[in-house]
Amino acid sequence: MAYTTINKSTDYFNTKIYTGNGGTQSITGVGHQPDMVWTKSRGNSNNNNIYDAVRGATKRVFTNSTSSESTVSNTLTSFDSDGFSLGSQDNVNASGITMASWNWKAGGAGSANTAGSINSTVSVSTTGGFSIVKYTGNGSNPSTVGHGLGAVPKMIIIKNLDQGTDWQVYHASTGNTKGLLLNTTAAAFTSSFWGNTTPTNSVFTLGVGDVNTNNINYIAYCFAEKTGYSKFGKLISNGLDDNTFTYTGFAPKLVILKPNVTDGWSHWYMFDTARDTNLNDKPLYANLNTQEAYYGGSPATDYAQMDILSNGFKIRRDGNWGGGGSGKELLYMAFGQSLVGSNGVTAKAR
Repeated sequence: MAYTTINKSTDYFNTKIYTGNGGTQSITGVGHQPDMVWTKSRGNSNNNNIYDAVRGATKRVFTNSTSSESTVSNTLTSFDSDGFSLGSQDNVNASGITMASWNWKAGGAGSANTAGSINSTVSVSTTGGFSIVKYTGNGSNPSTVGHGLGAVPKMIIIKNLDQGTDWQVYHASTGNTKGLLLNTTAAAFTSSFWGNTTPTNSVFTLGVGDVNTNNINYIAYCFAEKTGYSKFGKLISNGLDDNTFTYTGFAPKLVILKPNVTDGWSHWYMFDTARDTNLNDKPLYANLNTQEAYYGGSPATDYAQMDILSNGFKIRRDGNWGGGGSGKELLYMAFGQSLVGSNGVTAKAR
């Protein structure tokens, strides 16, 4: 039986749905002061925006784009005690449009971290297994960067802030010789970006290129696995609508799923229980600006489906999105709903 040390999952992650007003507004009810806010319009084709407390409010990057960081004064204007405040910019606050936001707690604006050969600024929640790391590349192979987690990260997402390059993703299930691109449908590819070295409980290793070019600024989002709250892994599709069940040990609130193949349907699918409880058939996509349950410019007629259950999730309606047939690998990250209480409280959801 799995146990959790996290008393209340909303202290560390929560999905918040809100409706834009085209002016200014403060979004409350997140349950904590978020240090990373990821927003996506449900009702129109606007970009996925990520803001974090280390880079500061108004500084955004788009997960569906190679674009460098931009500063826009009327986007996310502050990180607040129970949410965040917004300006009038359409990507985050278009009038009358419903929006999804996924919110993680780290450790505020961050502090200096001198672990590794590259100094960094790190904002971390060791309890929640999440850190935000900003560093400047040195162009040396290999190099190491401190992440502050005190545990081995299972997933690391890195963006070059100064140049228009792909988002680079390390996932433990594909290993230290493979990489993924958050902004594309590409399958895992052979990569030296991780220095062919698995992260440790203090540092992650970098090669050179899109993760470590001399004098270029980077942001890294690092995730460690926490029993009863977060899990990162892979599953193998059986090619049927009655597809594979994946055990997480908790009721997921957010599942991001990536078929590890390269085709037009192998998106980074995002399912959460705030938008669609239990049977989820309205995905958003980390690598697309399309609205909820849209693909290819018209309403989808065969939506991707997933059952989110009390102890894991189960794929429904396999099709191409589910890996394109039997034996296909899908990678995932999941954040969940643990019971209140620690010291031997089961991680099973209500």
